[in-house]
Amino acid sequence: MPKKLDIICIPGDGIGREVIPAGQAVADAAAKRHGLTLKWTEVPWSCARYHETGRLMPEDGIAQVRSYDAIYLGAVGWPGVPDHVSLWQLLIPLRRELDQYANVRPVRLLKGIRSPLAGRGPEDIDFIVVRENVEGEYSQIGGRVYAGTEHEAVVQEAVFTRRGVDRILKYAFELATTREKKHLTSATKSNGIIHTMPYWDERFARMKQDYPDIETAQFHIDILTANFVLHPDWFDVVVGSNLFGDILSDLGPAVAGSIGIAPSANINPAGEFPSMFEPVHGSAPDIAGKGIANPIAAVWTAAMMLDHLGETETARTIENAMEHVLQDPAARTRDLGGTATTQECVRALLDAVATPGAA
Repeated sequence: MPKKLDIICIPGDGIGREVIPAGQAVADAAAKRHGLTLKWTEVPWSCARYHETGRLMPEDGIAQVRSYDAIYLGAVGWPGVPDHVSLWQLLIPLRRELDQYANVRPVRLLKGIRSPLAGRGPEDIDFIVVRENVEGEYSQIGGRVYAGTEHEAVVQEAVFTRRGVDRILKYAFELATTREKKHLTSATKSNGIIHTMPYWDERFARMKQDYPDIETAQFHIDILTANFVLHPDWFDVVVGSNLFGDILSDLGPAVAGSIGIAPSANINPAGEFPSMFEPVHGSAPDIAGKGIANPIAAVWTAAMMLDHLGETETARTIENAMEHVLQDPAARTRDLGGTATTQECVRALLDAVATPGAA
């Protein structure tokens, strides 16, 4: 009997509503080729819903998603809704209540894409950023007092627990064991942040004792960002706290050609709850509705989702189609120096999926 996967789809706002259907179409085509059926359930959780109801998702939204195999999420955010509202009413609750503590963002210079770094090719840029996803600097602890007066003060607490730090470090070390280089870099700032970052360093030093075959390095976040540009070939797996991982996982795709190709996964490693997969380029209100958004990030994200769900051959078919299509300038969107519309790129991807040898 053919296998079926149930996926809840949240297209979101802006270009999310354009690229998520593109990712679904390519995923469906690849799945059909491998005898797999994808059942999509779409929900309209978005800033548009917020304007209508005061909430981005319903009160039972978390309960609704628990029964699905995965969550496929577009971009959420739109002018008129403060960013902290759109983030804290949808994305962060999903990540935290489903304990998706590992945010995984591959950075790879795909064939056919030119890096903004002179002289760098695909062999130089191929690493993964692992970001702690549920605690750290993005805590809700803090507040504002004496608002609107000259005595106004704002406090924001960063929270690092041993459980939280150890499990993301362990995830990153385990991931490094599957890679050819077997190398792990830790992002820190223990010279300036006096409590949390020395603690992070201590736990990193302790964890690496359990992985003697993994070569390690450690950089302060400021020089680490510089080395992403100067020496991207140094890196294999990079692990960081919630804030540092967030910064690095946007810089990485820029080094690899465009934020428009950047996929990500929010993983619940224990498999107790569904994991969530999202392109990270944002809702891009400036180009929404123009039909020129790059669908590659959404397509690559769909491949990550299928790979996570054990459909490795289907995921490879999608990735091979991507690299085949990106070598044709006529199929690349404007952010990659091409002229293709979103739909023209999608048609090329569907053709590649259907063509033996191309995917």
